[in-house]
Amino acid sequence: MTTQAPGGALDGLRVLDMSRVMAGPLAGQILADLGADVIKVERPGRGDDTREWAPPFVADPPPRPLDDSVCFWTCNRGKRSVVADIAVPEGQALVARLAATSDVLIENYKVGTLAKYGLDYPTLSAANPRLVYCSITGFGQTGPYAPRPGYDTIVQGMGGLMSITGNPDDAPGGGPRKSGIAVADQMTALYADVAILAALRERDRSGLGQHIDMALLDVQVAGLTNLGLGYLATGRVPPRAGNRLATVYPSDSFRCADGDLMIIVGNDAQFRSFCAALRMPEVSADARFARNAGRLRHADVLAPLIGQALRDRSLAECQALFDAAGVPASPINTLAQVFADPQVIARGLVREVARPDGPPVRVIANPIRMSRTPPRSDRPAPRLGEHTDEVAAKLP
Repeated sequence: MTTQAPGGALDGLRVLDMSRVMAGPLAGQILADLGADVIKVERPGRGDDTREWAPPFVADPPPRPLDDSVCFWTCNRGKRSVVADIAVPEGQALVARLAATSDVLIENYKVGTLAKYGLDYPTLSAANPRLVYCSITGFGQTGPYAPRPGYDTIVQGMGGLMSITGNPDDAPGGGPRKSGIAVADQMTALYADVAILAALRERDRSGLGQHIDMALLDVQVAGLTNLGLGYLATGRVPPRAGNRLATVYPSDSFRCADGDLMIIVGNDAQFRSFCAALRMPEVSADARFARNAGRLRHADVLAPLIGQALRDRSLAECQALFDAAGVPASPINTLAQVFADPQVIARGLVREVARPDGPPVRVIANPIRMSRTPPRSDRPAPRLGEHTDEVAAKLP
């Protein structure tokens, strides 16, 4: 039997979070979930931009609209909030004192902004050489686009993701589409945390921090993975293919009698099992479909045959057939169905967060599972400036 350790994996780590909106704040929240003391520096009066990105609110009616935005709660759980106006000497001095006692600083200001206030990496690292300073911007600290502002969807477009997402131009609803979530922001947050933890590990050897330069565009280009590498290898621009994968087939969504089903058949043996489950021996025996390359080549022939076999069956019947056959399949769920799903419930992916001055808030839990030092998802997002006096009083 495994016994949980008394604290989080990152207990004792202090993070100064000077970022706003999503990529930087999410990186900070993940570190907070893992036990770090994350101090969020916000502008007086209004705070992080996402405090005003509402409705929706986490409570209806919201006890404090500026503190109850769903967007703000998404990326700021478990932090402490300090207000500081970095445009004035007093605010600059407070941030500098915080940085002097911090292990990590995360910021996502436009390139050069913090240097104007003496809060850039060269200045702060001179006072604290152990500081790991992570800058997150749309396009990085160098290159012709470095001065530009950049949001997630801008980068999805520029980084190629929208060009490969959606239906083909000649299909109904064809044309480039953005992802339903801020995927570039979220990937950047994860890469930033990997870089931060790597820099801290290296600091254990050298005793020195370093500057991390994270760009949403860099991350989005890296996220092109096999499709990007395929272009580099062949020079062929991949077309949009709707819900199909470019690498295996069947891999598509199909309409059943009571909803839509996603199916991915990953190899030839699975295809034979798939055909047996649907009682399609003639399809299994067709030489055009015997190997994955042929199924990809003849996908437009194979797709309607599968659609015909599925259209009168219920989702539950199809799921049972494919589970028994070992074929990966799932319904395409609405969010209501997601949060009612027994697997999601069993994994504890929804947690209730208590707060002293408002109703409890249901949040999506951190998905990391660790046997001794599990992350926490039970601490509220802070009120604007809630911890300013508490934090300032303990500074040297």
